[in-house]
Amino acid sequence: MFHYLKLGGSLITDKNQPLTPRPLIIQRLAREIATAHRAHPERQFIIGHGSGSYGHVVGRKYAVRSGVKDVRGWRGFVETGYIAGQLNRVVLAALLRAGLPVISLPPSALVHGVDGEIVQFHTQPIFNAINHGLIPLLFGDVAFDETRGGVIVSTEEVFAALADRLPPDRLTLAGVVDGVYTGDPLRDPSAERIPRIRIRDLAGLADALGGSHGVDVTGGMATKVAAMAALIQRYPQLRVHLISGERPGHLQRHLLEPDLPLGTTLLF
Repeated sequence: MFHYLKLGGSLITDKNQPLTPRPLIIQRLAREIATAHRAHPERQFIIGHGSGSYGHVVGRKYAVRSGVKDVRGWRGFVETGYIAGQLNRVVLAALLRAGLPVISLPPSALVHGVDGEIVQFHTQPIFNAINHGLIPLLFGDVAFDETRGGVIVSTEEVFAALADRLPPDRLTLAGVVDGVYTGDPLRDPSAERIPRIRIRDLAGLADALGGSHGVDVTGGMATKVAAMAALIQRYPQLRVHLISGERPGHLQRHLLEPDLPLGTTLLF
């Protein structure tokens, strides 16, 4: 059983303060994942994380998401990759300290795109890691692109491309907000959580999906949900869970018992 897990950039960094991780949150999440890993050794986790106030701020400054066209753009490309890698080392260190056998595999060395779409994925290192009992760690990163020169690829895009080779049974997006609400719960106290959403009903929820808080050059909640809906269309058995990692123990409960009614579940 493959369980993809993304730790959102808004969860592990302060998205309103450039280059600011949330180390206590990251360390707690690592311990919660480790507890679930020990309890379910038969479940293969593939972990990813966003860039939050690291890669997104630099990526937006140089507009890397839309492509690289000149020397300044390539400077932004390498700076974005460097900054994203810095956060990755913070996350990797926390996961290792928690006892997880994690190896970081940067997407910049694994994927190649055409006009913003991942068309090639060198997955052998991921298979090698899994075959040796390791947990791959992926993240939002830069990538070379045949049409645009260079782009930024989100963790969701990397997961979606990887799913063609390793179809997941579960995919969890852990963020600040506990799923999809009827409004923005950080601004509207009357907003109510929507426990389950079938992808055919997404069109009527555009207002509820809103955006991301802080700077995000890979898209907000609506973009993430749309990407997950497309993945569910390809793999109808997939369950996608959007939950909050802010509350201590919340992610752990979900990983131990994924069918608990926590957050929002997207399904076919």
